[in-house]
Amino acid sequence: MTANEAISYIEHYSWSTTKLGLSRTKELLRRLGDPQKELKIVHVAGSNGKGSFCAMLEAVLRAAGYKTGFYISPYIQEFSERIQISGVPIPGEDLARITEKVRSEAESMEDHPSQFELVTAVGLEYFREQGCDIVVLEVGMGGLLDSTNAIDSPLLAVIMNIGLEHTEYLGSTLSEIASAKAGIIKTGCECVCYGDLPKEALSVIEKRCRETEVPLHIAPKETSYLLSLYGPHQRKNAAAVVEAVNVLRKQGWDVPEEALTYGLSHTYWPARFEFLSENPPLVLDGGHNPQCAEALKASVQERFSGQKAVFLLGVLADKDYAEILDIVYPIAERFVCLTPLSERALPSRELASFINRRYGEGRATACDTIPEGIKASLECARSIDRSLGGKKPPTPVVAFGSLYLAGAIRNEFEET
Repeated sequence: MTANEAISYIEHYSWSTTKLGLSRTKELLRRLGDPQKELKIVHVAGSNGKGSFCAMLEAVLRAAGYKTGFYISPYIQEFSERIQISGVPIPGEDLARITEKVRSEAESMEDHPSQFELVTAVGLEYFREQGCDIVVLEVGMGGLLDSTNAIDSPLLAVIMNIGLEHTEYLGSTLSEIASAKAGIIKTGCECVCYGDLPKEALSVIEKRCRETEVPLHIAPKETSYLLSLYGPHQRKNAAAVVEAVNVLRKQGWDVPEEALTYGLSHTYWPARFEFLSENPPLVLDGGHNPQCAEALKASVQERFSGQKAVFLLGVLADKDYAEILDIVYPIAERFVCLTPLSERALPSRELASFINRRYGEGRATACDTIPEGIKASLECARSIDRSLGGKKPPTPVVAFGSLYLAGAIRNEFEET
């Protein structure tokens, strides 16, 4: 099996789709010798912010000299981004070899695992094989029944911001969703909680910690450390990282202050308010739900001093795109619509028609390809600037709406 064959096998793995539950993952891991039992893990759940938290914490731990494992979902550009050691994506030959090993076990199981369960097993086996000192493990969806929760009690269970998401699987209220995410809290670990959780969600976390006799550490709402990731929401995410580091220090992990400072100021995390061009400014963000839209709006207002932006937008049909649009509309000059690279995508013309019906004709245009969309959005921004006679700073372009769109847009800029 080659690396490309391994990726093709995983991405076209069709025995099952999303199937919540731990029995298949536990059986698959048992067949592999339970690699998770040999790992020290920080387990991270949340509706928003968990990816940024994971990236910052991994950068800090790596700066402290530890060999880090890093498991994330989804990837932006390359599949191998999902499984990293000390900042390096899994090499193709290792991905092929371990996928072959996992496949032989998965295909002999009566109840076949899902695609995500398969990838989780590959990641944990790779981290065990390579002797990682500590693993930062991001939950895929929810927590309680997510395949990553097949691990034993982690060092830390981290709960980031919680909002309404995946309601068909996790529940229709914040309490129900918080309960699913609190399922990663297990007797023997400690819990670090995002400092600005809704009260309804926080009460569920507190109850779970009491039931499992787990110490709860609530992070401050912000931190003053210098960050490489931009936005008011990132200062909140970083505050949770600082709190997590403090708890790890008390557990005996050696994380010097200079490692914390360096890691926070040198975290690389693409498609999080990332500048791809400067004139006019084009910012790429992977935000894809109302909570992300609120954070993005605050970042645009802070960074561009109240200017309105041209939004390059693509969404999935099952997302609450009406609420997302209502949030960003007050800071929008125009919308240029694209179709994300997903079977669940809302076609660009449908999105543009929806925007024009909702806010008035001429507010949105649709493009058939990503290069066309990028070109149209940049030209729209330049046209606005020309109409103003250059009396204001350049109009920014903000691309967001789907991580399935973010990677494709990044690819266009890397190829030019």
